[in-house]
Amino acid sequence: MRAPTSARCSLVVNGQTLRVSPGDTSLETALADGVIAPLQGLHGAVLMGQAAAPSGRRLAARARRAENPTVSVPDAAPLLHAVRTPARPLVRRTGSVDAVTALGPRVLQLVVALERRLAVEPGDQVCVTLDGGRPVTLAPTLSVEGGAELNELVFHLHGECPEDLEALFGAVPVPGTPVKAKGPLGHGTYRPGGGRLVLVAAETGFAGVWAIARAARYIEPAREVCLVVGARDPLDLYMRPALEWLRATGVSRITLAADRHRQRPPDVRPGPLTAHVPTLRTTDAVHASGCASTVGAVEVLAAAAGARFYPIPLAPGA
Repeated sequence: MRAPTSARCSLVVNGQTLRVSPGDTSLETALADGVIAPLQGLHGAVLMGQAAAPSGRRLAARARRAENPTVSVPDAAPLLHAVRTPARPLVRRTGSVDAVTALGPRVLQLVVALERRLAVEPGDQVCVTLDGGRPVTLAPTLSVEGGAELNELVFHLHGECPEDLEALFGAVPVPGTPVKAKGPLGHGTYRPGGGRLVLVAAETGFAGVWAIARAARYIEPAREVCLVVGARDPLDLYMRPALEWLRATGVSRITLAADRHRQRPPDVRPGPLTAHVPTLRTTDAVHASGCASTVGAVEVLAAAAGARFYPIPLAPGA
């Protein structure tokens, strides 16, 4: 409300008497006297709240204005952010391609045998370079049955045959091909403790979240886990043996989704992956792996809920 122009009036705000001058609003007077104070709100918005103490001096009376007062809002902080991990020393290892096998009609499993073990945690990534090829950042995982040797790196990749992986690596990964690996990399590392674990994976992005989910069932068997896995085509949902193991260990919140309806099994829901992400909580720890658009969409949902977010992005074509 704005005070009449013909006389001063008195208001009581939070137990304090205020004298409102002609042309002032009650809000302006309360701010000037320190009864309430502007507070920094979410994403840089200015809110009004209780002041810690009255201001040192009274602002000069303002002449009556035809327009309402405006409040300048500082630049908002970036909306999207991921929880960062402290820098870890990079370790380099050498090895060779051990095997390339099919997991589905368009998904391959690449196994690299290292001369010495590379210590990586579930959710970590490594940089892999085939002899004569280019470096590619990938997420080590387990086979869909859950197995892997200590000196092995297992990857899930798009492709029908080893030759399809040449566009990704710059070389064809055949058994015996020399390999260099460097890691750990990334910010998607599994962190035990605290809140529900929400895992979101698009197609071969399941590799990173599968390593996290399996570790969590051993380390924190009582922790609530929610898993959402999607693909464009239902035929690319190659991870059913892994999902059966998770269900057997007590994970009941598992959702499968596919964009295309062709040959869609009854347990696969239609629509994009992000449409099936559960309502997030501030206490959730959210890990998302897939293409940049999928990871970005889940990041927005996590930021809106105030949840912790850990990305495991896929290299294009992986």
